[in-house]
Amino acid sequence: MFDAPHRRYNPLSGDWVLVSPHRAKRPWQGEISKTPMEKLPSHDPTCYLCPGNERVGGIMNPPYSGTFVFENDFAALLPESPAVPVETHPLFTAKAETGICKVICFSPRHDLTLPQLSLDEAEEVVNAWSDHTAELYQRPDIAYVQVFENKGAVMGCSNPHPHSQIWSQSLVPNEPAKELLTQNAYLAKFGNPLLLDYLSEENQRQERIIASNEHFTALVPYWAIWPFEVLVVAHRAVATLPALSPAERRSLAHIFQQVTIRYDNLFEISFPYSMGFHQAPNDGQEHPEWVLHAHFYPPLLRSATVKKFMVGYELLAMPQRDITPESAAARLRDQSDLHYSKRAL
Repeated sequence: MFDAPHRRYNPLSGDWVLVSPHRAKRPWQGEISKTPMEKLPSHDPTCYLCPGNERVGGIMNPPYSGTFVFENDFAALLPESPAVPVETHPLFTAKAETGICKVICFSPRHDLTLPQLSLDEAEEVVNAWSDHTAELYQRPDIAYVQVFENKGAVMGCSNPHPHSQIWSQSLVPNEPAKELLTQNAYLAKFGNPLLLDYLSEENQRQERIIASNEHFTALVPYWAIWPFEVLVVAHRAVATLPALSPAERRSLAHIFQQVTIRYDNLFEISFPYSMGFHQAPNDGQEHPEWVLHAHFYPPLLRSATVKKFMVGYELLAMPQRDITPESAAARLRDQSDLHYSKRAL
């Protein structure tokens, strides 16, 4: 393993990350401890996401038994928006943005996160992501659908009831727009989708792969910024969630559980992260360059209480990491695929 400072290039974003493996050897005097997983009830009468409970404005949740989807009561985007006042100076540019935001509760259980669900229940979540993306992509005013999950209070999650969100909008947001350019450029130059070539190379090396099944692979990307960042990549050039076959949807549920179980096992806590899919935009075009993928960005570094922060050099210059992606992948790969809470029983 190369042990000197170096930069690694992210071909998806066009950005660089500074890797400083030698810094991992420096003495650590901070806290390293476990934080016991919070014991939550299976149903919380004060939770606005639990079945049968009241939401904002007196709206009552139905007594749902599987996934539950509703339009966000505090949506960041609205279907209609007034025109932005016109500015004549080019340094003060703004545009109106419209969209639809939805919340997807994983299950009626207030206390079960994605790695604790059954595979059938996890597949139902994937089906909800896919079906609601397809529904939104039928609308001519929707250019992009962002499916994401913030897990844990440290990631800004305002309610512990396991849920994810869908934000759809009239323009393609920054990160997918970057990836659209880089993947198109790679296809034009090399004739193959970028992520399929990348996955082929990673399969030859094996050192960053965590788990794989028939249709998806989970790995720590060569250019990872976060300590235990994970990239989940489809095995074919499928551009969107709705384009997945039933078998691929089940495989996606399986690989997501493989990743999140290993996360929880690493520090024996309910591991926080932000996860999001990147899929092709809704522009009426074919997208042979695009390979459906998901990013997991978790903040934990050495334990349940030691976190990675983007400060100083990273805020002002470029991202930097001490633990190499290869060592992070090895630690995740070595975790059991049985959730630690079940192993203790």
